[in-house]
Amino acid sequence: MTDSNENIAGKVVVITGASSGLGEATARRLVAEGARVFLGARREENLRALADDLGDNAAYQVVDVTSRDQVQQFVDAAAEKFGRVDVVVNNAGLMPLSPLDALKVDEWETMIDVNIKGVLYGIAAALPRMQEQGDGHIITLSSVAGHTVLPNSAVYSGTKYAVWAITEGLRQEVGGEIRATIISPGAVDTELPQRISHDEAREGADALYSVAIDADAVARAISYAIAQPRDVDINEIVLRPTAQAV
Repeated sequence: MTDSNENIAGKVVVITGASSGLGEATARRLVAEGARVFLGARREENLRALADDLGDNAAYQVVDVTSRDQVQQFVDAAAEKFGRVDVVVNNAGLMPLSPLDALKVDEWETMIDVNIKGVLYGIAAALPRMQEQGDGHIITLSSVAGHTVLPNSAVYSGTKYAVWAITEGLRQEVGGEIRATIISPGAVDTELPQRISHDEAREGADALYSVAIDADAVARAISYAIAQPRDVDINEIVLRPTAQAV
């Protein structure tokens, strides 16, 4: 069990994409550090099992981040359950890599809907509440792919560059009271590569992810950002496996 952190204990943290991977690891770490978490994803069975495992400091609601209404209802439900929303972790994301000439337009549109619009909907749902509170923290999961582009990653990288820009713009606009953090992981052991439908792109991802680090590495980075005092905003953290070259 992780020791409670005085700057994390009692905070209400809303997490999308919380049914597995980075979202699940983050929820587990933050509850261990004294936070209360409100979990969202599409897979209710996973959410229920995680919330039951975490106990009274966790609750959940099924949410599809491509629906603005559902995201608003999700954030509102978190506030109703726990009394406020201190942190939003925009974690939900997809990575169906492919070369552009494969013309997987449906996958491009899904990535834009989840990776970009999902983040914007999270901001739109939480920002007015945080401004009213005079305090808050929005954490967005970008990627190393939001800093460099490789073959087969053009659209995915485009979505991650976009959320980097959106979060940095948010920081500049509301940074007097509300903190904004971008977390950009490299290869992490999650389900992301399993959803790649293009064979060549899948092989390349499998090679990259052969050195993947545990999801708790990202959870620790998120915890670190939240744990800082209010006058310290960790704007960006980039973390990779030591063995990852790009």
